[in-house]
Amino acid sequence: MSVFRVVLAGVWVALLTACESVGPDADTLAVEVPQDYNYIIGPGDNLNIFVWRNPELTQTVPVRPDGRLSVPLVEDLQASGKTATELAREVEEILSQYIREPLVTVIVQDFAGVYDEQIRVVGEAAEPRALTYSRNMTILDVMIAVGGLTEFADGNQARLVRRTGDSSSQYRVRLEDLLKDGDISANVPVAPGDVVIIPEAWF
Repeated sequence: MSVFRVVLAGVWVALLTACESVGPDADTLAVEVPQDYNYIIGPGDNLNIFVWRNPELTQTVPVRPDGRLSVPLVEDLQASGKTATELAREVEEILSQYIREPLVTVIVQDFAGVYDEQIRVVGEAAEPRALTYSRNMTILDVMIAVGGLTEFADGNQARLVRRTGDSSSQYRVRLEDLLKDGDISANVPVAPGDVVIIPEAWF
């Protein structure tokens, strides 16, 4: 029995060491989140291309997996990676070859966003998936969208992985404190491209 206890203690020490390597708690950091964020069109978005006084040119079209779209008089135009305003100005420039002073408005519907700005949740979430980033989004918004934690999740050892230039940093997020205990101090803002990793608990 004493040997078993020694082995068990060793396992716990290893686990605690691994947890400490995750990094500091996200709620203790001044997390920099873009305040002037503009939505970037991505594959899978549906776009309403409205051309004033030209109803025959007004279309609702999907952005194809290659990031391009086609509407009357505008063929294979790159849409992914641009804002709605940028795309509208490009459509106007092309249409100006055919009609006088076109006025175009692009309205994004069925948001998906570019892949590198999506929030990805993996591991012990009820519905792990990728989410479209929205301005002022927090980890609580993310967890609501994925249905919370599974019964096997170790929520307080979850990690938030954030890109910083060419590298990435990891922070511990206290999801169990937030979701089960209502500790609002554990709610932290997320940024475009964040990955949330929720491990399974050790029983």
